[in-house]
Order: sequence, then C-alpha cells, then structure tokens
Amino acid sequence: MNISTLLQGLASFAWIGVIGVLVLIFVRASRNQPAKGLTSLVIILLVVAVLMTTVGAGLVFLQANEYGVVISAFAPKGYREVALTPGLHWIIPFVESVQKYSIARQTYTMSSTSSEGAVQGDDSIQARTKDGQQIFIDASVVYAVDPTQLIQLHTIWQNRYEENIVRPVSRAAIRNAVSQFGVEELVSTRRAELETAIRSEIETKLQDNNIIMSDFLLRNIRFSDEYAAAVEQKQVAEQQAQQAKFVVESKKQEAEQARQTAQGQADAAVIASKGAAEARLIQSKAEAEANQLLSQSLTPTLLQYQYILKLAPGVQTIFVPSGNQFILPLPDTTTTTP
Repeated sequence: MNISTLLQGLASFAWIGVIGVLVLIFVRASRNQPAKGLTSLVIILLVVAVLMTTVGAGLVFLQANEYGVVISAFAPKGYREVALTPGLHWIIPFVESVQKYSIARQTYTMSSTSSEGAVQGDDSIQARTKDGQQIFIDASVVYAVDPTQLIQLHTIWQNRYEENIVRPVSRAAIRNAVSQFGVEELVSTRRAELETAIRSEIETKLQDNNIIMSDFLLRNIRFSDEYAAAVEQKQVAEQQAQQAKFVVESKKQEAEQARQTAQGQADAAVIASKGAAEARLIQSKAEAEANQLLSQSLTPTLLQYQYILKLAPGVQTIFVPSGNQFILPLPDTTTTTP
C-alpha cells in the first residue's frame, strides 16, 4: 500500500465520521438533547476529511513498471508534455489526473485453443501460401510500451493500442509473410525463414507506433484436413519407398558379399595351386641338383663298394675261384668314350 492510497483511506474514514456525527446531532436535536460538543467534533472531522481528500487526490504513486500521463485542465494541450516516472508525484488535486501505463512486457497470443488466446474461441490466423494452400497459425507477440514515446502513444491510441495496433499489425504481417512461401517450404526447410520475416515486419510496424517488440513466437502451423491427409499419404509412400530401397540395398550387399566370398575362395585356390606348382618346381630342381651332385661324387671304387654291400646281407656261402681276387665279376664302371 502506498501513501496516496493510505491518505485516501483515511479521508474515507473521516467522511464516514463526519456523516456519523451529523446523524447523531440530528438524533439529539430531535430529542431536545444538547449537542454542543458534537458540533466541534463535526468541524474537526470535516477539516480532516477535506485535508486528507485533497492531499490524497494530489499524491500519485507509480509502481516500478508504471509511467503516467498527467491530464491537466491548466496545460495548453490538455496534458503535460512530460510523462511521470515511477515513484511518488504531486498533481493539482481535482484539476489534474493521471492515466497510468504499464511498461512491463506483455504477451498477446492468437491461438486456436480458446483458453490460450486473448480472444475467446479460435483466434488463429488463417493465411494462404504462395501456391494457394490454406494454413492456420498460432502465434504470440511479446511487446512493451516505449516509455520515451508514451505521450505520443497516449495522444493517438490512449489505452487501445493492443486491439488497434498489436493485433491487426501482427495478423497482417503473418498473412503477408505466408504468401511469400510455398506450403512444402513451410513444412520442411523454410519455417525459420518465415518466422524471421514475420518478426521483422511486426517489429518495424510496432516501432512506428511507439511500441517495442521483444519477441515473436510462431507456436504452431496447421493445415487443412485435405492437405494433412495428402501429406500423411505422401509420408507413408515415402516410408514404403525407403523400406523398398533398403531391401534392395540389403540384397545388393548380400550379393556383393557372396561375390566377394566366391572371389576370395577362387583367389585362395589359385594361390594354393601356384604354391603347389612352385613347391613341385623347387622340389624337382632340388632333386636334379642332388642327382647332379650325386653323379659327380660317384667313383668306380665307391660303386664296387656299394655293390658288395648290397650282396652282403643275403650271402651264406662264398666260392672264390682259384686265381681270382673278386667274388664274381664286378660291374664295369668305366665310361667308354665314343
């Protein structure tokens, strides 16, 4: 409670007291009873009531979020040209009055839900896109009165600025912006661009009318039932196409995997064959080299020795002819040159 309200309350009690004492005086007079002391009380209460009423009417207290325009019978234009700021102020009682304006942020909502919007019922904005589709938009505008331009706002709009500026400017800006986009663009990639275009136009128009826009909220975009059904069917078709594409890609991957497996097996067989051939070739080469080395190491004496060794295990009796130093004729190890 501020001091102005307190003084007005005290003044009201004083006036009630004056009326009560006057009634008591008339009652005593009708009964021929003396009312000498009551007359003085009436005068005191009357002075207090007038004083409190006058002071209360002259004091104006503005909250931290309030500015005031002084309506004055003494001012040349009918109002003071400087607005009152928050705090306690004095005006001329009964000649001047104050029109208070809130400079706090306010939100004006236009919604299809009746309990959300400033206007009861479906207050969403109907607009048509560039390609003729009808859409419905829910939106909110956050704004505040410009305190530096309060006098001008008051002289033009008084306290009707919300219904005469904020609402029509916002709805017109939304319709203008929507008409520049196709419905497919609003569904997919350009919704943010639409919101930016609306915000820019509303901000400019409100500023021209001494109102500061703090934010714009594009709450929802709805489409006609026919278009919504068409979009749903298209999405289903796209999902089915994506599923079919996935199946095809999966089959391709399986086929590629099988081909890679077969190719790997074929490559492994080729590599194994090459390895076996190379091993056989190395083995043959080694055998040839061994045979060559063996042939180079054979001598007649060594051959005769090996021949005797081969005979030794199966021989039980040896008959040596007289005059012969070897058992049987030894193989001829000499090489004849043609």
